Amino acid sequence: MALCAALIVAGASGRASDPMSAINWLDHRDGLAAFPDTPQPAAQPGSAATRRAPSLRSPPGASGPVNESPVASAVVVPEVTTRSLDEAQIGAVGLLPRSVTGLPPTLWQTSRTAALNRLLSGLDVSHLPAMQSLLYTLLLAESDPPGDDRDGTAFLLTRIDRLTDLGAVEPAMALIERAGPTASPEVFARWFDLSLLSGEENAACATMTEQPTLAPSITALAFCRARLGDWDTAALTYGGASALGLLPKAEDRLLRLYLDPELAEETPPMPPPAEMTPLAFRLAESIGTPLPSAGLPRAYAMADLRGISGWRAEIEAAERLARTGALAENRLLGIYTDRRPAASGGLWDRVDLLQQLDRALSAQDPGAVQSVLPNAWSAIRQAELELPFARLWGATLAGMPLTDAAARTAFDVALLSPEYEALAQGLAKRTPREAYLAALASGRPGEATAPDLIAAAITRGFAPDAAIPPTLRAVLQQGRLGEAVLIAMTYYARAAQGETKDIAPALATLRAVGLEDSARRAALQLMILEQRL
Repeated sequence: MALCAALIVAGASGRASDPMSAINWLDHRDGLAAFPDTPQPAAQPGSAATRRAPSLRSPPGASGPVNESPVASAVVVPEVTTRSLDEAQIGAVGLLPRSVTGLPPTLWQTSRTAALNRLLSGLDVSHLPAMQSLLYTLLLAESDPPGDDRDGTAFLLTRIDRLTDLGAVEPAMALIERAGPTASPEVFARWFDLSLLSGEENAACATMTEQPTLAPSITALAFCRARLGDWDTAALTYGGASALGLLPKAEDRLLRLYLDPELAEETPPMPPPAEMTPLAFRLAESIGTPLPSAGLPRAYAMADLRGISGWRAEIEAAERLARTGALAENRLLGIYTDRRPAASGGLWDRVDLLQQLDRALSAQDPGAVQSVLPNAWSAIRQAELELPFARLWGATLAGMPLTDAAARTAFDVALLSPEYEALAQGLAKRTPREAYLAALASGRPGEATAPDLIAAAITRGFAPDAAIPPTLRAVLQQGRLGEAVLIAMTYYARAAQGETKDIAPALATLRAVGLEDSARRAALQLMILEQRL
């Protein structure tokens, strides 16, 4: 597979930027769980290594870092474009510097913005943890924007919107703050919306009142003036706009009640707005008629993590965000163990089992773990939270003396954890399937017998002569690295839905560009999570 893994390390130097530690969210690593945080596996021989955010506008009830060792036997040189050294490029900002991702500055540069937008909008990774991790890396990486996007604003907005779709509100806000919230009215509008959902709107409101031309709407400007204590000016802003008929009917009613608390107390609850926005959501909450986030786009779940919702709503929101890697597993565990469940059935049984397992592991009691682990794992699988579970406890379970069902569960959990390669070496292999999974974790599945058709396809994808589809080969030869990775992710998404023929091309392409760790994780998850994928 003599392709362009070297694209990943080409051009590591470039535009200087502030150190990543300047971003609070990254310092604490509390807002996003989907990044691998362990040393990446060594590549094996033969591996080729402008609108306001539509995703936050929804009618009620609508459902809502890679640092890998590239290996190549040939280098493809992408087309080079030039820009003035002092040309501002907000679209090149990212939270993950090239020293962390290993990705080149030309990741997107030779692709067309429209093509990237189509691929990103059509890529569903909500049930694909390995692809979530890779997508976060691509979206948050420092890299130059597509060549046809003058300053990168359009593609920056696409990145922000895709993060928002995943529920990654804090990373999206951090990306905006790195670019500059006032870079354009469209960027500011997204900052304001996300600030409302995170409960941190004061900074956005202060900026808006200082620069009213940035206001996404008159309703937003009036809200912010009131939010900062200037009620008289807020009332004048509202009164003038309402008299002129400039406010949508639903926003007019909500804002009037927000500005008149006594009237709000006397007014019976109103139906939810036909078109939900973060501002309408917060206004409804502020007048004492909070709306559930469950049927709204995933980013709204952040609003239930501000300590003002009931415990059940908080758990459901945390699980929803954790499924897409948008919430750190330790925060999820903290919400699960905040108190003892007062009821039983469904969600409460899952909480009880997780609390039992947490106590057993904390006490280092193998007998208690042996008893509760299979049921706890079954509950976690039903909730599609296997990866947060594995990140929390995979390494611990691998070191416990367990037998039977508990041992089989511990094996699978360990191979879903960040330490999968190291843990696989020390685990007992009791079945041909486990022997194959251990070989796969080391990047050498061909050394074990494939137990089924999926495994056979995976083995083909890891073969030294694994074929890459001609269309993808052409994309790579043109230097469109990021685009090629997105296409390979699309192949994988189809494979996870049952298109077994797409497994080998997806994995072979990821390995061809040096994404060895992503390929191994993706393959392990296909095997272990097969029934729910």
